[in-house]
Amino acid sequence: MSAIGIIFSNIHDRSVSELTRVRTMASIPYGCRYRLIDFALSNMVNAGISTIDVITHYNYQSLMDHIGTGKDWDMARRSGGIKILPPYISAFANNQNELYHTRLEALKSINHFIAGMTEDYVVMADCDVICNIDLSDMINAHIESGAEMTFAVQKKTLTKEVARRNTLMKADETGRIIDISAKPNNFDGEADMCLNIIVASRRYLQQMVLDAIAHDYKSLTKDILIKTLDRRIYKIYRYEGYSAEISSLEEYYAHSMALLADPDKYDSLFNIEERPIFTKVRNSPPTYYSETSDVKNSLIADGCIIDGTVENCILFRGVRVGKGAVVKNSILFQDTFVGDNVSLNCVISDKNVVIHEGITLSGAPTLPFYLEKRKMI
Repeated sequence: MSAIGIIFSNIHDRSVSELTRVRTMASIPYGCRYRLIDFALSNMVNAGISTIDVITHYNYQSLMDHIGTGKDWDMARRSGGIKILPPYISAFANNQNELYHTRLEALKSINHFIAGMTEDYVVMADCDVICNIDLSDMINAHIESGAEMTFAVQKKTLTKEVARRNTLMKADETGRIIDISAKPNNFDGEADMCLNIIVASRRYLQQMVLDAIAHDYKSLTKDILIKTLDRRIYKIYRYEGYSAEISSLEEYYAHSMALLADPDKYDSLFNIEERPIFTKVRNSPPTYYSETSDVKNSLIADGCIIDGTVENCILFRGVRVGKGAVVKNSILFQDTFVGDNVSLNCVISDKNVVIHEGITLSGAPTLPFYLEKRKMI
């Protein structure tokens, strides 16, 4: 059995437009030292996948900087490894010179790569869902079932707003998908929500992409899956662990704060011994806590200098909190500078933000106050 990985880095950029103005969805910081792509990458690496293609769209400079040669994931290899694929890199991939908007359009744009694949199976993942899934078990389940495609799902109780942003799947007792609802408008209640992780047989994927090009299909769900349910075998794989879907700035904030409120959620992501989450390693000095500092229930990365009070916060590398400053329930990205006697509550600051002394900023748990990259107040 051999498998290749495909990661879609830009598919959900519009969901968190505040954070994706200067980066891809894949490179959004998370959990004080990680990026969202780290979960998809690590899940594949832990499953023994040694060739991973990352399909990009735009704003991928920070993604390239984060991945580098792939050595932090043990993917700096002569054969295989991590490849970043820019959009429409062949002259005939897209006659209209338009960027893709869907997963199927992205696959069509790298058709020449897909046509050259020799692995038996293809594992595809988006970057909007955070989870630590055993992909080896999912691939084995796919092989045993004889399905063309297998989709990771999780049973959740959904509100109408959440259901409207997701794909819901209904399966029979054998796990075969018998109905698919793509972003339903009036559904609420319990359902199997697709986690945007797919295992496909390589031959079927190649055939599907060629068929999509021939018929100008744009949506994997609406143009292919729903129309072929009766003649193709699609199955579900139930995931039972913790997962978090990032579909808005508010949800990004809520799921980040959940890591502080519930240690079990943090452990289910980062403390599974046989499935570690890898990320880029930087040689930063340890964080310095002065005699005036007071830190409670927070995740703080290396290289920070803390002189003030930090409570229920997530601080990335290089953050500076001045004397007399009080920072609560906030997420501060890399190299944020908080001056003396500043008061922050429910604030998300992007990279290289400077907040001068004496400033007071406050949002709310359902509407965090966001400061864009390099903002100076």
